[in-house]
Order: sequence, then structure tokens, then C-alpha cells
Amino acid sequence: MSTLNHIPVAGPWITKKEIDYVTDAVTNGWYNGANHYINEFEKSFAAYLGRKYAFSLPSCTSAIHLSLLALGIGPGDEVIVPDVTWIASAAPISYVGATPVFADIDPTTWCLSADTIKACLSEKTKAILVVNLYGHLPNWNEIIELSQTHHIPIIEDAAESMGSKYKNILSGCFGITSCFSFHGSKTLSTGEGGMLVTDNEDIYNQCAILRDHGRLPGDTLFRNIQVGYKYKMSNVQAALGLAQLERIEELVNKKRQIFSWYQEAFKEVEGITLNPDDVDVYNSYWMSTLLFDKAFPLHKHDVIRTLKDQGIHTRPFFDPLSSLTAYEKMPIALFSKKRNNQSYDIARRGINLPSALMLEKEHIMQVKAAIETIFSSCSGKPTVTNKKTKFHSDDDLWEQL
Repeated sequence: MSTLNHIPVAGPWITKKEIDYVTDAVTNGWYNGANHYINEFEKSFAAYLGRKYAFSLPSCTSAIHLSLLALGIGPGDEVIVPDVTWIASAAPISYVGATPVFADIDPTTWCLSADTIKACLSEKTKAILVVNLYGHLPNWNEIIELSQTHHIPIIEDAAESMGSKYKNILSGCFGITSCFSFHGSKTLSTGEGGMLVTDNEDIYNQCAILRDHGRLPGDTLFRNIQVGYKYKMSNVQAALGLAQLERIEELVNKKRQIFSWYQEAFKEVEGITLNPDDVDVYNSYWMSTLLFDKAFPLHKHDVIRTLKDQGIHTRPFFDPLSSLTAYEKMPIALFSKKRNNQSYDIARRGINLPSALMLEKEHIMQVKAAIETIFSSCSGKPTVTNKKTKFHSDDDLWEQL
């Protein structure tokens, strides 16, 4: 593992296996071997989850986009999505001309719940997009029961939950489609990339055409039957992904070890809670996340900036989508701001701690010491202030990976 002059918030763990696979793909992955690693990665990924079909793609965003298209969702339709998630979960809903409906999150799981979904159902609801936030999973039994009762399909956004389980069932097994990210920050990384998995043959057939410029699979005459998309992964990326998949238990175990170090470090620190802990969920902890108590006087952006000055890189808990400029002109955004109390409360108080796979226990202890210093600077007397906090530029806060 490499050493850096700062403590990174996220990053992969690359070994000789990955280097060897990528080297072989670059050396031999042409002509007859052009798709070898793509085929092996897709086949192995589907087998890992026990799903019938898997498509390697440029991103999780493209997987969600294809899912919506394959389900026939478009203008006039609504798709329920959690208010607290990265915008990539919701943006494809706009791509197809449908309307995202921002549901509140559950305070115990940080995900959608059956109750928060029910509050958003309408005759226009055509899908529920469930996000496994920061590696945690919702009460899938209740959400699936709701989905079946109302005959509304689920798209599972598993971008952040590779290796997590609900009642011993892996994330990626709960939606009519399930979508993964292999961004450089993720537990399994191909630099950029994603995967769509499904058991539905009709969706498989539609996605096979849509992801390759509207061509039928195996077409060599360039006779496009519809306008499609260029949504494919390269053989070199797939080689990296296959090597990472063969090490997935090792990668997940390291993520869980990092979280356990944080648990131990903060167990006696008052005013702080970490990721949800649920007996039904085996969390792969893509991000170890910290919530300050409601009385803590500093804004999360101020904490992030202070830590960055000490060489500790963190990220803000995702702001509610309904608070973003991107959605401010949508009537649903204004309504969601008034309704989604849990989303606005939790997002205000959270930061993602350094969770890169190269971290060791000494790094976690440095993070703990820095946060304790921030607490001390508040004189141990946290009070709620009504003063408006200035929001700093995203360029100050996000490390580009």
C-alpha cells in the first residue's frame, strides 16, 4: 500500500494480481482476445451474486439510466428516490424525462423505508429507486412487500454497498435491476466503471441493444435497429475489475477493519455516533461516517475545512437533493424541504471519515485526535446557534479521485 502526505478519504487497494491482469489485457487483449476479460468479469460478477445476467458499463449512472429505459419510464412518470444520496442516483430520472420524487430517509438506516416510500406514492409512480447509503441496507423485506403490493418495480442502487448483506443476502440481489459503481473511491474499483445485474430476460435483451448504439448482440453489419448509447467497459478495465472481484472478501474485510478501528477510537467520546448498526445487516462500510450531536455548534463544512488544514481529507454527508441548485425550480423540491425532516437533520450533522483501503490504525488515531481537538476548541459547551453558516465552495471540500 502506498504512503501519502495526507490521509485520504477514499481510494483502492491494488496488488500484483491487478497489475498482472491489466498487463495481460494490454499485451494480449486484442484480436481474438479483445473481450476476454469483459466476458470473464461479467460472468464472474453474476455468479458472485447469483444473478442471471450482468452488463459491465462505464458507470453506475449508466446502469440506472439503462434500467429506467428498459422499464419504459419516461415523461409523465414519477420515480421515488431518497432525498439523501449522490445526484447520480436521481439524474438518470431526468435523463428519461420522468420526475424524481424525493422521499425522506429513515433515521435508523439512513435509507428509504416502507413508510417514507408510502408518503410519496401516487398514480404516476412507476419505480422505486432504493439506495444502500454508505454501505448500509434498508429493511428490504418491508420494501419488497410494498413493491409487490403496489406492483411497482425496484431499482437497487448498490453503488456504495459492494459486499454488504441483508439477512445474509448480498446487496445487488434485491431489485429487478441492481446497479454498481466501480469508481476510484469504491471498494471494488476499475477507476471508472459500473455493472447492471438482472434476472429479467426482457430487460437483459433491451439493455444488450441499448448499451451498444442500438445494435443487436453479435451484429457485424452495423445495422442499428434503434438509437442507443455507448455504454460499454473496456477490456483493460474489466481485467482490473476481475482481479478485484477475486479479492472481494479481502477488500470488504479491510473496510470493516477500518470501521472497527473507528468504533474503538470513538467508543468513549460523547457527542458522536457512527454508521447504523443493525443485526440484520452485514455492512461493508464503504464510508465510515460520523454524526455530531444536534447541539454541536459547528457546521460540517467548517469541520471538514479544519481537518483538511491538518492533512485529513473528509467529505460532507450528502446534502439533500431537494436543497441543491440543480433541483431548486422543481415544485417537488420545495415540498420535500418542508416534509423531509430526517434528511435535513442528519445531512446537516454528518461527515465521511477517511476510509481509503490503504489506511492503518495509526491513521485512524490521528483522525480521532484531530476531532477531539475540534471538540476542545468548542470549550466543551456545545450550543445550538441560529447564525446562518456560509457554505463553502465544493472545490474546497471534495477531493477528486
